[in-house]
Amino acid sequence: MLSALESLDAFLFIANKAFCSHLAVFIQIQGWMICLILALGWALAAHVRNREIRRMKESIRRGNSFAFLCHDINELEHSHQAKLPRVTVIMPLKGFGEHNLHNWRSQITSLYGGPLEFLFVVESTEDPAYHAVSLLIADFKDELDAKIVVAGLSTTCSQKIHNQLVGTERMHKDTKYVLFLDDDVRLHPGTIGALTAEMEKNPEIFIQTGYPLDLPSGSLGSYCIYEYHMPCSMGFATGGKTFFLWGGCMMMHADDFRNDNYGVVSGLRDGGYSDDMTLAALAGAHKKLITSPPVAVFPHPLARDLSFSRYWNYLRKQTFVLESYISKVNWIMNKALFSSHMYLSWGFVAPYFMAVIHVAAALRYYLNGYTLEQKEYISKGLLMVIWLTICTTLELLSMWNLTKIEVQLCNLLSPEAPPLSLASYNWGLVFIAMLVDNFLYPISAVRSHFSQSINWSGIRYHLKNGKISKIERSKDMVPKYTDLSGKHLWGKKGGSTKVSLLSSLSRNVAQWRQPKKFDV
Repeated sequence: MLSALESLDAFLFIANKAFCSHLAVFIQIQGWMICLILALGWALAAHVRNREIRRMKESIRRGNSFAFLCHDINELEHSHQAKLPRVTVIMPLKGFGEHNLHNWRSQITSLYGGPLEFLFVVESTEDPAYHAVSLLIADFKDELDAKIVVAGLSTTCSQKIHNQLVGTERMHKDTKYVLFLDDDVRLHPGTIGALTAEMEKNPEIFIQTGYPLDLPSGSLGSYCIYEYHMPCSMGFATGGKTFFLWGGCMMMHADDFRNDNYGVVSGLRDGGYSDDMTLAALAGAHKKLITSPPVAVFPHPLARDLSFSRYWNYLRKQTFVLESYISKVNWIMNKALFSSHMYLSWGFVAPYFMAVIHVAAALRYYLNGYTLEQKEYISKGLLMVIWLTICTTLELLSMWNLTKIEVQLCNLLSPEAPPLSLASYNWGLVFIAMLVDNFLYPISAVRSHFSQSINWSGIRYHLKNGKISKIERSKDMVPKYTDLSGKHLWGKKGGSTKVSLLSSLSRNVAQWRQPKKFDV
């Protein structure tokens, strides 16, 4: 019988030789190309964001100290501000967590000069968000137009969509634009003004959107979220037209909801699961314009206790989105995205698995000596490892550069906030997260495809023919925390809830006033 070491040597020789075959070389070259394409995409995205930074700095150099609000300081004149259209900001809420108070404050303290109203929409008064927002609005009661709307339970669509639609029904009759925001969006003072200005300049815009800049909290799960979002950032850093849409920030024409133009209301209401995927499909079907201005990038701090299991739950929800659709064309597009993402994810991971075998074989044979045949395959394997290392280094440098530029842009857009920094980013964990996330994505996608149901914040949605067909609610299905922001989803009835919420609010105020590790 062969000894364990002899068996290992035999396995390494066979695997190393197999991974030098023409098919294996093709797979590895494909992995290199994926790295280089990502590096190029991030470099182009960085160019767009950096161009905006240069414009702002040039405006400041010319004496415009309010460049974070507008490039032309004359736009701050009263005569111009008085003509600004009314905007309604609708925020569907669920639960209350460590970053919510800061995010809400950034939203309601916007320096937009036109008429502005805020609608915080909750499912019920038992939602912890209801009490937290009530206290916040009380603090600003004489300074802004804000109210809480209790939407009730959804029956034909996701709870988030239901809350959004109820908000559009309650918006002011003179509202021209409606801005949907998630409660994990941290706005800049000039965000609403910048989005509105673009809508005014180009009435053909159907939806304006933006994208978050994740601030990892230190756990592997938070870095997996950061890595998952980074490839998508390319599609949002165009400085103009895009095919991508992020539901966390969407500005639209209010009349599209009043009149159900292009089926936006019926498309969302009748079985809609994902707001952004549904609206993006409608935009494509009607050839409507989606844009993303270069200033629409928002700091997105992740929960400090974001565990790996919560990351997995988030990934499950993201892959499940591709199972919803509103038309045959939309179904085909989602399946194409489903298949290509699965193929590219494992195509990205495979070369690293092969590289481990190449390096292990080289070390083993270096210690024990090798034959001429073994030397030939070891040389080929190590050459491929070197190329993979070069491509990976270029990819990580490009990701680092884009993150650095987006951090600089966010600091310029929010000069009153504690400055963000790259100091807290662990690039070793970023690399590990790249491998973990791309390995798990196909597994999550396949599971979503066969399950056709998902638990989203304690509500189980069942799909049939791409639309929600059944909604189940039970206290037993409510998780302790949401995935990214670690929000408490359900409060207890009675006085104890109020005490705990006040205590939680006081802690969050203290945290908000003090810089966190990603703020230094």
